Amino acid sequence: MVSNDLVHDQRVAKVCDSLIAMGFDIHLIGRLLPESKEINRNYQITRFKLPFQYGALFYASLNIRLFFFLLKAKGDIILANDLDTLFPAFLISKIRGKNLVYDSHEYFTEAEGLLHNHFAKWVWTMIEKMIFPKLKKVYTVNESIASIYLKKYHVNVEVVRNIPPASAKPEPIDRSTFGVPQNAKVIVLQGAFIDFDRGAMFTAKALEHLPNVYFLLIGAGPEWDQVNELKKTCTWAERLILFPKMEYSLLRKYTASCDLGISLDLDRCLNYRYSLPNKLFDYLHAGIPVLASNLPEIERIMKQYPCGVLVNSLEPEQLAAKIKFALETEHRELWKNQIERVRQDFTWQRESETLKKIYADLL
Repeated sequence: MVSNDLVHDQRVAKVCDSLIAMGFDIHLIGRLLPESKEINRNYQITRFKLPFQYGALFYASLNIRLFFFLLKAKGDIILANDLDTLFPAFLISKIRGKNLVYDSHEYFTEAEGLLHNHFAKWVWTMIEKMIFPKLKKVYTVNESIASIYLKKYHVNVEVVRNIPPASAKPEPIDRSTFGVPQNAKVIVLQGAFIDFDRGAMFTAKALEHLPNVYFLLIGAGPEWDQVNELKKTCTWAERLILFPKMEYSLLRKYTASCDLGISLDLDRCLNYRYSLPNKLFDYLHAGIPVLASNLPEIERIMKQYPCGVLVNSLEPEQLAAKIKFALETEHRELWKNQIERVRQDFTWQRESETLKKIYADLL
């Protein structure tokens, strides 16, 4: 069960494929939005059309719909993805005697959206405190979040990072097709939902100090919209290139055509601080180095595999200097070897070995 429309959720798709390979049958449940695209996969999919799209009424309607759906649904195991689907999954697991597995995609109760919504944060925290200590099978996206849950609830939490599957490097898109001269440098920031404080605006403003650099922003969300508004007024608008979110296979080709991947989440909430952004591995699997915020999980990877630059300041001139260094440094040749190591060592095939252990006794 997932609270999004499933189209761009690569983690959920990979988990489903891995479980099918183990011998499970899958029924994936999400929601249907007015703009949702069709999904064709080799397992059953149900998407709810809900009367609300966001806020408390959305979560209430989602949880009620999930509860009554699960009350009659066939199946042996309920897999709840994130805290916003866990409550009905837990209730039904007790009522019907079903096995429950919890996949925590983030540190949900410390998410940016709850920073100033104290009542909502209290509600989600109470739900988590009530259910989490009773869970038997839990996994999450990195070691930092797993350690926090262990300390808070004394529950062993496995780590299954959200990493692309092993594959050949994608064939780059010809830059001329999106208006970039062959001698220019291109940086990219991508995300299916680019929320506030993900670094897109800081990067766009730094471009003023980088006359031969183009910024490719691919995705959707509040910061994508902000950069789109900036593009209407700034003097370097022709070097701001925006695309809406796209199919993952096409996205990889655009990423591979760039010189540097940007991942600049701000350390303004614990969920951001302890994140390990999917795009970090998307960049490295596409063969390009990264410029990223100096956050614990990112630093852990970059210390072991030096393949880019960590930054502490997002002030436009200082950020521009870091980008310029990352694009021109002689270390780029050394980074290529480290990127190849990452491509070999960090793959979904390896991560899914942990999934097999988690689900093995549920077959």
